[in-house]
Amino acid sequence: MLVLATAVVILLSYLLGSIPTGYLVARAKGIDIRKVGSGNIGATNAFRILGKKAGVLVLLADAFKGAAAVVLAPLVAGMVLHPVPSWIPLVAGVWAILGHNFTCWLGFKGGKGIATSAGVLGALVPLALGIALAVWLLVFALSRYVSLASIAAAAALPVATVCLDRSNLPNIVVTSLIGALAIWRHRPNISRLLAGTESRFGKKPTTPAP
Repeated sequence: MLVLATAVVILLSYLLGSIPTGYLVARAKGIDIRKVGSGNIGATNAFRILGKKAGVLVLLADAFKGAAAVVLAPLVAGMVLHPVPSWIPLVAGVWAILGHNFTCWLGFKGGKGIATSAGVLGALVPLALGIALAVWLLVFALSRYVSLASIAAAAALPVATVCLDRSNLPNIVVTSLIGALAIWRHRPNISRLLAGTESRFGKKPTTPAP
């Protein structure tokens, strides 16, 4: 029963995370967001291409997917497992992020997972998320690069988790994986940052970036 419950949680979490919010919101406006701006379906490109209201909608919806997966996972597993293992929400969170990053609805090409990760972390480790968010705000205020702020916050996340509770190994492992995945997904941004060609927030790129 444990294997079955875990498989169901993984599948449902992945499908929830895979809902391509940015793509759907843009399509409602007659735009294929994959072909404009940075070509990404996430909130940052939605802000640039669709405007503030649509960007906020995408941001909140993507974060909600992650939080919902974490909250719903114990309820789903609890239908057949008593008690529910404490690691079930962690598994759900990771798979919701993977669903967003590699959505099956768009050829397994999705966003970078920052908003969805924030939703997951808000449900799992809110204090560590608060520290990572503070790092994001500081770096963004100084640089105006969303990508650089996201990379810095991702790097700060596992450090914050360790500082807050070094005895909680599962949370440390999962936040390290989430942070590493976020940085890995920003590989093209890192290349552009090093080359000096990354777009600052508020400047609309004219062609999709890889």
